[in-house]
Amino acid sequence: MSVLKTVTGKRPKLIGTDLDGTIVAHYGFISERTKIAFAAAHAAGIEIYFVTGRPIRWMVEIKENFNFGLGICANGAMLYDFIKGDVLEEWLFSVEAQLETVKRLREVIPPVSFATEIGANFHREKDYVPRWDIGADNVGVNKIEEAITAPALKMLARCSDGEFSSDEMLALASKALAGIATVTHSNSTDSLLEISADGVSKGATLSKIAARHGFTADDCVTFGDNPNDFSMLSWASRSWG
Repeated sequence: MSVLKTVTGKRPKLIGTDLDGTIVAHYGFISERTKIAFAAAHAAGIEIYFVTGRPIRWMVEIKENFNFGLGICANGAMLYDFIKGDVLEEWLFSVEAQLETVKRLREVIPPVSFATEIGANFHREKDYVPRWDIGADNVGVNKIEEAITAPALKMLARCSDGEFSSDEMLALASKALAGIATVTHSNSTDSLLEISADGVSKGATLSKIAARHGFTADDCVTFGDNPNDFSMLSWASRSWG
């Protein structure tokens, strides 16, 4: 990892870390060295938040590795006690904003297909080809509008044929959805966008939670590796990516 910015000589009071690609290696495991380091930080009284794009159904692995900390899931849309399995707070994407998002993206990215995360459930269009949640929705709907029946944690927009890269999709979507939604991605090669309610991001939620502890950005350290981490990496006074 390369250092983005450094403030020396001060122990952090809060650590916010991404999971996949950061502390969860590409081969799917968390190293013993990483677990020991986080356990030592927790024992020293540092607040630990696992800040991820993951839905709650993917947090079982984190519970198997850590018996402390809280999850900020779905790119900032949920505060989650993964040890007890309790949803503590949510910042949801309204039905109206989801429908407007779909309408606008179909106009600027014609081959786009959609999925949505509503609670613990994953819904997808038949044209949306999942990479990770294979089997979570084996049927699918013809148009995602059929499944948009409640506020969501986030939406996913994919070009399954790879006609547009994630970066190209992000440029188009950011302009089209200004004031409607927050758009990011976590893989530049996957032709996939992650879309949250306007103003919801990893950084926005982490800063809100830090303030509740009485902490500022100077008290916090963050770790991440992809564009969906940029908001928290740029917020904290010390960040590594």
